[in-house]
Amino acid sequence: MRPAVTLVLGGARSGKSRFAESLAPAGEMGRVYVATAEPVDDEMADRIAIHRSRRGSAWRTVEAPIALAQTIKRESTPRTWLLVDCLSVWLGNLMHHDLDVGAACEALLEALAAAPGPVVLVASEVGLGIVPDNAMARAFRDHAGRLNQAVAEVAGTVFFVAAGLPVTLKGAPSPD
Repeated sequence: MRPAVTLVLGGARSGKSRFAESLAPAGEMGRVYVATAEPVDDEMADRIAIHRSRRGSAWRTVEAPIALAQTIKRESTPRTWLLVDCLSVWLGNLMHHDLDVGAACEALLEALAAAPGPVVLVASEVGLGIVPDNAMARAFRDHAGRLNQAVAEVAGTVFFVAAGLPVTLKGAPSPD
């Protein structure tokens, strides 16, 4: 278990990204936002713009829609605080490009184990709803559930956010 790895789970529009951003120490370390989303349409471009404006200039953004493990290896330092937002979008990118999800997830876990600095990962909890009605959506839900479990296992701290309120599932209590 690495205390420097934190997982923030939640549903859509639960406040998980905003909460994850609030975990960053003020002024002590460099802040790197590792973005997995791509502006594939106007709606996604608007969502990305909202996230960027909320973070402000204190963050440096690195795009990693596919090469997440490599980005963590390259960007993680003892003086850098990484925020990966989000694992679920990254997983969807892998599936969309028909890449080996298992190998990519294994590489991610290896990168987290070797990261010399703190890494906070945001992910959607997709297993709380009904069983999806199509094979691709069921495969996504299954991959996401397995990935969230694997990251939670190596994380020192895990939060679940609902209605903007964090609940500590593992590790340190949420900040006041």
